[in-house]
Amino acid sequence: MSLTSIVGKFFLPRQRMLQRYNNEAEALQNGVLERLVAKGKDTEYGRNHLLNQIKNYEDFTRNVPVNTYEELKADIDRMRHGEHGVLWPGSVKWYAKSSGTTNDKSKFIPVSREGLQRIHYQGGKDVVALYLRNHPHSRLFDGKSLILGGSHAPNYNLPGSLVGDLSAILIENINPLANIARVPCKQTALLADFEMKRDRIARETMHKNVTNLSGVPSWMLSVLVRVMELSGKPHLEEVWPNLEVFFHGGIAFTPYRRQYEKLIASPKMNYMETYNASEGFFGIQDDPKNKAMLLMIDYDVFDEFIPMDELGSDNPTVVPLWGVETGTNYAMLITTSCGLWRYLIGDTVSFVSKNPYKFIITGRTKYFINAFGEELIMENAEQGIAYACAKTGAEVSEYTAAPVYMDRDAKCHHQWLIEFQHEPERLDEFATLLDNRLQEVNSDYEAKRSHNVTLQNLEVVKAKHGLFNEWLKSKGKLGGQHKIPRLSNSRKNIEELLEMNARLQ
Repeated sequence: MSLTSIVGKFFLPRQRMLQRYNNEAEALQNGVLERLVAKGKDTEYGRNHLLNQIKNYEDFTRNVPVNTYEELKADIDRMRHGEHGVLWPGSVKWYAKSSGTTNDKSKFIPVSREGLQRIHYQGGKDVVALYLRNHPHSRLFDGKSLILGGSHAPNYNLPGSLVGDLSAILIENINPLANIARVPCKQTALLADFEMKRDRIARETMHKNVTNLSGVPSWMLSVLVRVMELSGKPHLEEVWPNLEVFFHGGIAFTPYRRQYEKLIASPKMNYMETYNASEGFFGIQDDPKNKAMLLMIDYDVFDEFIPMDELGSDNPTVVPLWGVETGTNYAMLITTSCGLWRYLIGDTVSFVSKNPYKFIITGRTKYFINAFGEELIMENAEQGIAYACAKTGAEVSEYTAAPVYMDRDAKCHHQWLIEFQHEPERLDEFATLLDNRLQEVNSDYEAKRSHNVTLQNLEVVKAKHGLFNEWLKSKGKLGGQHKIPRLSNSRKNIEELLEMNARLQ
């Protein structure tokens, strides 16, 4: 009997509990709301917003406003300086540093003890529960987990208080028993210098029996490439013959899928997407044949949604989970046991089913191009890139795009800066295929491209190898959970990148 078959029995009760997601969503979510309000009513925020008078969801919406980070920033900073009972009871010692984008200004997301256990670690447990349900013959626990994390630092030099990547906070606080099954060692996992960490991880793990990987696709790929360089093997399964699954999240997997499939040729390799962020753990791909993710509705997260076409209006519609419609693009609001009250997280989702509630991530509230009414979202971009790659055999490592409001001929178009892992034979063909696919999946973009009246053909600029990493490095954001902003109405990022691209050899 394998160790996995023994350990797997402990996940059976949770697997049965998850069946309640099929028809008890409203009850589960209302239970979460009641628990959060009860815990928060004696905080300063709770007293200011009369949480003790809240009896139902309608009371909650009347008493508690929708918040962005700016509204909560001052309170969070007080918490970081050691004040108790501000947004959540007691003191909060851990803060996940997140930019959400690569802007200079960082956000510091509180991570309470309750949030750590009832959101983040619960998400990790459920990933395993659902994976074992789908793969009953798994040998997951018969080897090691390679978990890629970031780094942390003292928070205002307060004893025991840390600020840094969420992944580093999770590794720092993980159950010691879990460390037995995890690689690399804690010291290596928490190194701040990503280039040094990458090499050390590869050297520490290449002779271990690694059965599963967890991390952000871009950074994990960099580590795996280093493993291959050191091993001299053509495929990863020759280094780790029992590797069976990559649990990935943080960024879209589509641009990296072909590179992983080349690196790991085994048809037995599995991929499982998760939706986790500094602010919480929200979704898990529970069906390997369907990219939609199951919304996790019994954690310490109460979910609300704003239709994207109303975001930014004076009085936008806000609906609870049971008020959503399939096919509508929503901005997410969350209330959590980390002290985030009706917090606009910045991600956008669209539901594909109800009972159970399953969704796809469509982008970010700030990751889109709508310079000319084209309303291009990240999901469109991923579809376009994937299509152009499939038709040309190209492989894309990183990309970003922004509008050119008026070129030297007084014409407008979209400019794409793309770093290729494998270049297409003809860049103009790739650009045409990308443009055509964007028109197919986005009617607004198609309308603006019609007869080249509003938008001209898009432009693809080839980025030199390593450009995006160099850019992140210049901002002190290499490694961890930092992401490349894919789409933007602003040209600030792309201009910086183009200038750096011109300087690179």
